[in-house]
Amino acid sequence: MALLSEGKNWVSELETIMGRLRAPDGCPWDREQTHGSLKRYVIEEAYELLDAIDDDDDAQLIDELGDVLLQVVFHSQIATEEGRFDLQRVARRCCEKLVHRHPHVFGDSSLPDAQAVLQQWERLKRAEPAGRVRTSVLDGIPRQLPALSQAEKVQKKAGRIGVDVVSGDICEISDTASVLASADSGSPSCEKSAAIGRLLFSVVGLARKVGVDPEAALREHVERVRDSFRRIEIGLVERGEDIHGIEPRKFAELWQGETEETRAENLPAVGIGS
Repeated sequence: MALLSEGKNWVSELETIMGRLRAPDGCPWDREQTHGSLKRYVIEEAYELLDAIDDDDDAQLIDELGDVLLQVVFHSQIATEEGRFDLQRVARRCCEKLVHRHPHVFGDSSLPDAQAVLQQWERLKRAEPAGRVRTSVLDGIPRQLPALSQAEKVQKKAGRIGVDVVSGDICEISDTASVLASADSGSPSCEKSAAIGRLLFSVVGLARKVGVDPEAALREHVERVRDSFRRIEIGLVERGEDIHGIEPRKFAELWQGETEETRAENLPAVGIGS
């Protein structure tokens, strides 16, 4: 702890510590990491940060923000060792982009609302000479994003230039679902997969139409399903029963009761697939 007690600029201190960990006589695990090997940790830390935000826990939020910051410092240290760039260059580029894309704050222009800010942001980003060359309106959407989030971003980006790639109409969703429900068991799996894809894409469009974040909505619903499932498990244990040996019909009855109780509490009803 003596090492930390004299720190004044903690970001610089973190950079120094990471350099020490990556030194020849540093930590064997840290030394063998690469940009590629750290990819999974970037994603995991980002999701843990989301959990901390949802839990509204400051101590947890500080920890998780620190873990995300560590990933930035870690990657920058690896790049420094390879003579490519360092943390200062990363921070400088971030500052340059923020200032350039906010002329209504750092310049003399003005904008009426948040929607205008987003449109300006996209226009200025496309005009920037540095970085990845963008040849499409849809460039810049990470391929590693969850599919629902990707679908939403594709629809939003297209919508910003006045193009609708999905109607978000409930009738379209109903028609696609009906086709799937009546599909023959011998239908090619690729056709059913394509139909499911169209259905999900349309549902994302409907979510946007009514002002709902589809990724968040599905996560919340899954959490309600998990909570309901756990309550049934607890009830079975209290009665000396085991969920692994329960008959499907008995479980269906318990699930129906759980759903009715949820409705009675004025919470969204929870459904479960077969």
